[in-house]
Amino acid sequence: MPITVEKLSPKKRETLRLDEWPIWQCEPSTFPWHYDQEESCYILEGEITVTAGEQTMQISPGDYVTFPKGLDCQWQVHSAVRKHYLFR
Repeated sequence: MPITVEKLSPKKRETLRLDEWPIWQCEPSTFPWHYDQEESCYILEGEITVTAGEQTMQISPGDYVTFPKGLDCQWQVHSAVRKHYLFR
């Protein structure tokens, strides 16, 4: 179950209506997480390392990230995070 990270064009961001998605915030911390649903998110602020099995992703502002349903991972928030998110 790979985590995907991509950069979006302004047109794609507009098409997804990211500005209408809720915002989640988190201070620096480390915690385990399980995804009961697929999550797509757009990072506004902060630096994060997410580790899932053999995969380690560095996530930063401007990244559009998709976490698959059923994923177990470890989040390490290096600097305060603000992100738009949507569960499916």
